[in-house]
Amino acid sequence: MNEKVIIIAVKQPKQTNHHFESSLAELNSLSNTAGGDVVQIFTQNRNNIHPGTYIGSGKLEEVNASIQEDQVDLVIANDELSPIQLRNMSQAFGVRTIDRSQLILDIFAQRARTKEGKLQVELAQLEYLLPRLRGQGTALSRLGGGIGTRGPGETKLETDQRHIRRRIHDIKQRLQTVAKQRKQYRKRRKTNGVLQIAIVGYTNAGKSTLFNQLTNSTSLEEDQLFATLDPLTRQIQLPSGMNVLVTDTVGFLQDLPTSLIAAFKSTLEEVKEANFLIHLVDGSHPDLNQQQDTVLRLLQELHADTIPMLTVYNKKDKWVQGVIPMNHPYMFMSAYQREDVQQLLHKLEALLKAEWSFYSLTLRPDQGKLLQQLEHESIIESKMFSEDEQVYKLNGYMRKGIALNRLLEE
Repeated sequence: MNEKVIIIAVKQPKQTNHHFESSLAELNSLSNTAGGDVVQIFTQNRNNIHPGTYIGSGKLEEVNASIQEDQVDLVIANDELSPIQLRNMSQAFGVRTIDRSQLILDIFAQRARTKEGKLQVELAQLEYLLPRLRGQGTALSRLGGGIGTRGPGETKLETDQRHIRRRIHDIKQRLQTVAKQRKQYRKRRKTNGVLQIAIVGYTNAGKSTLFNQLTNSTSLEEDQLFATLDPLTRQIQLPSGMNVLVTDTVGFLQDLPTSLIAAFKSTLEEVKEANFLIHLVDGSHPDLNQQQDTVLRLLQELHADTIPMLTVYNKKDKWVQGVIPMNHPYMFMSAYQREDVQQLLHKLEALLKAEWSFYSLTLRPDQGKLLQQLEHESIIESKMFSEDEQVYKLNGYMRKGIALNRLLEE
């Protein structure tokens, strides 16, 4: 049975109505994803968030009355709460109170599948909870599970801060080892000259659906926020026969907790190391412009904003009205349409050719290994065998800076 939830939010003058409404709608979706039923949303216009209780005393009473009337289990604040606010509000309401960051962390705890993903979530949760432990002893001791309580577990949180700091240090060490392993894999891929493409985008844009269509695999597809948490990489072939690696990444979100971005650094390294990005946008979403801005801003923070990128406006089968593209180059598609997926692959090849160097080469029949390498690591436009000269004549496009470039210099 789902928990009954009340959402509370403060609108400050610096926020536009549109941004405020979209962040509330998002918090509602996040609550549903975590297994909650939102029974009521309370909002308050204030010049500044109340330092002690987030909302004013009158609004506190209103919320309290609703908690009693609707037998609410949980209150979720739209902004990150300070330790003092969290303590005061929990005492005032008499029910569990969490904030947006804690809710996102909770969903991540549900979704983590790999050992690394689970460690990253635990690290983010412990770093978030460490300054908020004082004064929460009684609240924590009567936790009976539910939204906001998954992950590290009560017993760990009730022990002293020294133990938690030791655990944080231990997780960081283990994640460093994983990060080194990832670095080695990426280095090997680079040495092999394989092109790496990362699919990025706002959460629930359809990245896993597209990934599955491209790779004929079955990663988790759900109409929910953060359905994918751990990055998956598969090899696919472009229409020319060239091999590329495609990675499905965790969805982005506005107002993502900084502790989470920090904890998922190694996962997001996959984005940074890509040679090309597919930025997937849910074209049917009313806030698609803001979602695009959020993704572009986070790519900037990751120093991945200079990587060549194709913006793909997805879910065209659900569009109520036409989409005006904000970014170029772009294309429209539905990830469920096979012909659209093929069109995407052809578009990718066209964009890569525009970036790469053209080559024209002649190879002897005994250079079969090199021919195979060119077929897998470059885009071959034409290939013919000349009976008279007993040679292969090739025209194609090659990425700059890979080992094969030596052929162009000879």
